[in-house]
Amino acid sequence: MERYKRIFVVVLDSLGIGAMPDAPEFGDMGVDTFGHILEKMGTLEIPNLKKLGFLNLHPAGKMEGTESPMGRYMRLGEASNGKDTMTGHWEMMGIKTETPFQTFTDIGFPPELIAELEKQCGKRVIGNKSASGTAIIEELGEEEINTGAMIVYTSADSVLQICGNEETFDLENLYRCCEIARKITMKDEWKVGRVIARPYVGKKKGEFKRTSNRHDYALKPSKPTVLNALKDAGFDVIGVGKINDIFCGEGITETHRSESSVHGMEQTIEICKKDFHGLCFVNLVDFDALWGHRRNVEGYGKEIEKFDKNLGVLLEELKEDDLLVLTADHGNDPTYSGTDHTREYVPFVAYAKKMEHGGVLENEDTFAVIGASVADNFGIDMPDGTIGKSILEELI
Repeated sequence: MERYKRIFVVVLDSLGIGAMPDAPEFGDMGVDTFGHILEKMGTLEIPNLKKLGFLNLHPAGKMEGTESPMGRYMRLGEASNGKDTMTGHWEMMGIKTETPFQTFTDIGFPPELIAELEKQCGKRVIGNKSASGTAIIEELGEEEINTGAMIVYTSADSVLQICGNEETFDLENLYRCCEIARKITMKDEWKVGRVIARPYVGKKKGEFKRTSNRHDYALKPSKPTVLNALKDAGFDVIGVGKINDIFCGEGITETHRSESSVHGMEQTIEICKKDFHGLCFVNLVDFDALWGHRRNVEGYGKEIEKFDKNLGVLLEELKEDDLLVLTADHGNDPTYSGTDHTREYVPFVAYAKKMEHGGVLENEDTFAVIGASVADNFGIDMPDGTIGKSILEELI
């Protein structure tokens, strides 16, 4: 029998809560995204996270928990070998990734990959480094337009991105080149999670603007996930933000693209006001993309405060048979060196209006308890080959 008609899983992208034991193997000594933000800023205006028990789970800076937390909370370790967005989200829905996706942040893509890309696309590659998308267009856009070259770049995530001017490169040709890049990067040593077409318009520096014709070529999940099982059983699976891209559309029945994390929460609030039966899965990327990778502590802290305001609205909108889960997919400590994600525990904070009481739960060693609990709630079997055990009985 269903305990909840609707479950909302909201991923605060990169809001880790301390280094996992194997963090040194990933080059991440002593990382702590949330804790170090609080230590630097002292306090944050986050009354709703506090009353749910987030600060009981991870007090830091000048902030402590509350005597009577409303939510149930614990730390989740990552079972998969990695610390990227796709690995984290896939694990939440049952997939353990043994071989991590490749990143090329420090040195760019290898010459052999670039040579093959140039040969098959018929274009010379320029860029080939880690960069901000808007910055690299300003730097190399005129050269691309004037010479017919192709801007290729990456980031601290597992991505290969290609920029193309819609007037001179041609949008369909850009998509063709990205499809070629996707095939090339299926080799294990070059395998990236996503290839992204980044079209723009304009003729010179200061005028360039990216357009909404971006297209992601993501890897499909390596096996069916809880999302597939939900959809196949006739339940709603609503993706907000990057969820549809992360799962390459697999198991998604409805998708909402977000312009920002604030917009993503606004969309979630509107979805909460409507009737549906199943899962609403939300990714809020700005914590990671705007602040974590850019090592901006204050910006990250203010983003958490913005989230907390909308969290208060969402809590008011929740119905008696709704369950809310807050979590993250990895860390991205803005006080740490470099620009990469960090290998951290993530929070699990659950709340429902009909919960008898809040309090601490026993920590778990995989994110997959989330998907397993969702499956258990709706009475569906976990797909073959997936991991995770349900903790639904502890969320009542």
